Amino acid sequence: MQKRRNCISVNSEIPKNITPMENKSKINRFSNFPLTKIFIGLVAVVVATGAIQAGAQAILKYTSINEDFQNLTVAILTATAAMVTYYFLFRFYEKRKIDELSTSHFLSNSVTGFFTGFLFLSVVILVMYLGKSYTILSFNPVSFLIPALAIGISSAAFEEILFRGIIFRITEEKLGSVWALIISSSFFGFAHLANENSTIFSAVAITIEAGLFLGAAYIYSRNLWLPIFIHFAWNFSEGGIYGAIISGSGLEKSLINNKISGPELLTGGAFGPENSLQSVILGLLIGILFLWMANNKNNLVKPYWKQPKIDISKSET
Repeated sequence: MQKRRNCISVNSEIPKNITPMENKSKINRFSNFPLTKIFIGLVAVVVATGAIQAGAQAILKYTSINEDFQNLTVAILTATAAMVTYYFLFRFYEKRKIDELSTSHFLSNSVTGFFTGFLFLSVVILVMYLGKSYTILSFNPVSFLIPALAIGISSAAFEEILFRGIIFRITEEKLGSVWALIISSSFFGFAHLANENSTIFSAVAITIEAGLFLGAAYIYSRNLWLPIFIHFAWNFSEGGIYGAIISGSGLEKSLINNKISGPELLTGGAFGPENSLQSVILGLLIGILFLWMANNKNNLVKPYWKQPKIDISKSET
């Protein structure tokens, strides 16, 4: 009887020994759950960039630096804060190399991205010009490009880190490329409803022409530099070079003084050319082209329920 009691007492201690491991396992599952990672990533980047932006603005206002250069400095610091925060957070969080910010193909990605974004906007404006909805009135000094340069740098880095680096990438791990592209593009498009002069049509337009376009560019390159430079050139050329409204907001300075008038489907109306029909069609076509090239490189990820299962018993033998 004594031996039996000892046996029971030993067995009764087993759950106590397992409990800490079970708790640790639950914590790990929770911390690595996609929505948890997305939430932590978004909060970390937004807080870090907000703090850097506010601090830089508070310091620079006491200097004699020109306002345009102050804004450019703040933009560069904000973009740097977004990328640095993302890099070190996920290097620690996911315990991996951050290949999506690798500089091994930086030159090719940056050049390809810049000219893709620039040519895209140039074609959109060309259609307006041929439709007699865009008239060049005069040209300004090159220094008038600085405000657009600031906006392009900050918005491109910050938004691509949030929407492609965090929302798309982490969603893709579980749901695959197609669903991740639909979800991240929709979030990106409808986030623009907060902009001035936005409408449901403009949100859908941004979802298709920009969300799909930029997300597909990331899938193709598996590198954030390509969509970052597409996004930068897009905003820079739209507002800085051609003097058009960027997502509902206009700049006081641009290289070209123009007159934009005509049907809203051609000009985009108060939201700008991103709300135009030609912008939606062209963005959709380029997005499909990037997806086709990504598929040829086998860069599309299947959802977890379609991925091949690993036979543990065979791997152990």
